[in-house]
Amino acid sequence: MRKRLIPVLLVDQKRRLVKTIEFGERTYVGDPFNVVRLFNEKEVDEICILDIDATRTGRGPDLGFVRELATECFMPLAYGGGITELKQCEELNRSGVEKFVLGQGARNSQLVGAIAADMGSQAVVACVDVNGRGAAASCYASSDARQEPIEFCLRLQDAGVGEIILQSKTLDGTRNGYDLELIQSITRKLSIPVVALGGAGNVAHLMEGLHAGASAAASGSAFTFIGRLRAVLISYPAPEILEEAEQGAHG
Repeated sequence: MRKRLIPVLLVDQKRRLVKTIEFGERTYVGDPFNVVRLFNEKEVDEICILDIDATRTGRGPDLGFVRELATECFMPLAYGGGITELKQCEELNRSGVEKFVLGQGARNSQLVGAIAADMGSQAVVACVDVNGRGAAASCYASSDARQEPIEFCLRLQDAGVGEIILQSKTLDGTRNGYDLELIQSITRKLSIPVVALGGAGNVAHLMEGLHAGASAAASGSAFTFIGRLRAVLISYPAPEILEEAEQGAHG
């Protein structure tokens, strides 16, 4: 499977695009419709929209918003935020969403199994939020139980998840690079694709994530910010840059 670069866009409850640092401090990025149109022009591989307030506020996906956004989106679209039942995924799919990103919902093996049976396992994506770095990293396998990320990811794979977004809370928004040790340790053990997320700030970081074993390198900052002052600039590497990286990885 060809390696991918995936912009991840965070949407708040006011339908604004924001970028976070360690899941906390938020920076306003812009209007999601304008940003999606810009990524259309840059012919990105796929795009991931995460509603970061849906689960926190106890609501489901904003179906009207997703439907409007999908009409502007001419690339494969993944969506996450507030998904708790298969019916929501079916409605999102009718709106143009191809992949469904589960956070806390990924702990529900019945939900994972139902989506996989109805849509195919390739449509089920689990977002695993990791605290700490490398061998010291941990994640929440339930609301109050910490577990080693590899154990949790293997459990998700067995449950029917078709792809895992490995997201570092510790490195989120820091723009200093991925947790390469963690990516390597996870991708060696899994047979499903792993998407690296959290810490990338430039193209070199994205390539490092791919070389560490990730099937895709995802980021918000690397595609929306430039310079140490975090000026907003929507960008995406030219196709030949990714081709060169892939050749280097195989050479």
